[in-house]
Amino acid sequence: MTFAYATLALLQVPGNGMLGPIFMYGAIFAIFYFILIRPQSKQRKEHEALIRAVKRGDEIVTAGGLVGEVIHVRETMKADGTPVPLEDRITIKSADARVVVERGKIARIVRPETPTAAEG
Repeated sequence: MTFAYATLALLQVPGNGMLGPIFMYGAIFAIFYFILIRPQSKQRKEHEALIRAVKRGDEIVTAGGLVGEVIHVRETMKADGTPVPLEDRITIKSADARVVVERGKIARIVRPETPTAAEG
């Protein structure tokens, strides 16, 4: 509360005509950051961690809407031996067809829910 009172006191001083707009722009940026930028970056990081954890047997949905079961994961390496995480090739089986997709094109992973002991 003392910070709010101090800023209000600074805004009321007649010689600080520039301080009001600077405070206002800072407040607008803070609102945009906490409402738009931060949640989107958090969601993107969670999605990347989820698709990096794809393993054989998982059912996935691609960005194009193709649904299939992962049967093989091949990692792509740079010339220096470091992996390129979102360009890995994943082979999926959809009905009778086998399709190779890039890991970065996975929209979501469908994992069956395990029944709990209470449901059982």
